[in-house]
Amino acid sequence: MGALRGFASAFTVSIGEVEFGVWEPPTADSGNLEVDLPELLIATGKAARAAETSICIFIDEVQYLSEEDLRGLIVAVHRITQKGLPVVLFGAGLPQVAALAGEAKSYAERLFDYPDVGALSPEAAGSAVEQPIQDEGAEIEPDALQSIVNVTKGYPYFLQEWGKHTWNVAPASPISPSAVAAASDAATEALDKNFFRVRFDRLTPREQDYLRAMAELGPGPHRSGAIAETLGTKVERMGPLRSGLIKKGMIWSPAHGDTAFTVPMFDGFMKRAMPTWSPASS
Repeated sequence: MGALRGFASAFTVSIGEVEFGVWEPPTADSGNLEVDLPELLIATGKAARAAETSICIFIDEVQYLSEEDLRGLIVAVHRITQKGLPVVLFGAGLPQVAALAGEAKSYAERLFDYPDVGALSPEAAGSAVEQPIQDEGAEIEPDALQSIVNVTKGYPYFLQEWGKHTWNVAPASPISPSAVAAASDAATEALDKNFFRVRFDRLTPREQDYLRAMAELGPGPHRSGAIAETLGTKVERMGPLRSGLIKKGMIWSPAHGDTAFTVPMFDGFMKRAMPTWSPASS
């Protein structure tokens, strides 16, 4: 409680109207996250060990942490590991997380495992759609199921959207390919208004042009030179723009010199969002 109170006080974190009685000098209150976060988690880990339990911390979108925040988190986990305390961290983020962690602290490479969590396999994607349908006492035709797997490319959120809209428009069981076709417009519109639009609105005009040029080339991945050529400029001038889009989570580099969208179907959205685009506009 002392560490938590000190940490909250140093970083002006509201903990409601609850007051804690502190019977020892507070810790984790220096205002330096790289010092305070390890102290807070060590105190928490010791409390967990005394209670014969464990603590698991989950952090999503790790790539959006500032370098200071990420560095403090890495130092804290390193200290926890050294002391053998029952605290474990699971972080999820885009592929650049490993590089960002290495830049924040060089020993992060050996401190964490970086398993690749990509799109579902065709078999798993099909099961994710078919099993809930069968749980409701209905069936889906194989061709209809394959259509959903193909259009979503196994991306979990897209499977949810197509599954939902297909279920809503299907007149009867078994669900037919025509129901999937009818649902596709609604699913695409929902993604355009919410999922894709949120990301698009965070972009500058030049960043939008860069992604529109990628869309002209197709789903990807694409060579940086090909993108620059589509924009009618030199690849050397595109470096800062590309880096900014990677930091925003719009694109990533599957290999040196290659660039790809972080989510499938974004190339189609860019063409719908900027239908009159031409290289001259950049």
